[in-house]
Amino acid sequence: MSPFSRALVAVCTALVLTGCAGNVGGSGQPESDDTRFVAGDGKVQVFAAGDRKPAPVVAGQTLEGAQTAMAKGKVTVINFWASWCAPCRAEGPTLKDVAARTKADGVDFLGINFKDQKAAATAYDAQLTPGYPSIHDQSGKVLLGFSGTVPPAAIPSTLIIDREGRIAARALGAVKYQALLDAVTKVSSESR
Repeated sequence: MSPFSRALVAVCTALVLTGCAGNVGGSGQPESDDTRFVAGDGKVQVFAAGDRKPAPVVAGQTLEGAQTAMAKGKVTVINFWASWCAPCRAEGPTLKDVAARTKADGVDFLGINFKDQKAAATAYDAQLTPGYPSIHDQSGKVLLGFSGTVPPAAIPSTLIIDREGRIAARALGAVKYQALLDAVTKVSSESR
């Protein structure tokens, strides 16, 4: 990894770990140049269809060692988490239940285990049994892919990607059950 790449990962890590929320511009989307720091409150912000930014390609090796990628043409809920993160552990059962409840509607869930020891993450994942895979993103590559869009700016963060591959919603901090279910239902019920 080049010195520039290491520095970029370090900056993104610092932003994520401190809960840096982007400046909300006229479109309702955060701007990538904002440096204000706020704690995530778990509220889900759903973006109007015309204001949504495209999500990057999300792919990588799961905690179990298989390759996985975000499916095209499906609503996907992406959750950035770490085993050392107490709010991540608190929201785990919520994500597991909403994933099971919306699976029949064609909604996929994908975890992104960020800056975590693989053994600790695997042990937590085995204990929770979420029913969906998690990519082990030790390097922060998946997270960096969201730079300039609607970045996950806290741990945990949850993004909802619509069928057109655009970021439809974001929650910073531990998401609440009904708020997540309502947002996922809203995005998945949009015209197909």
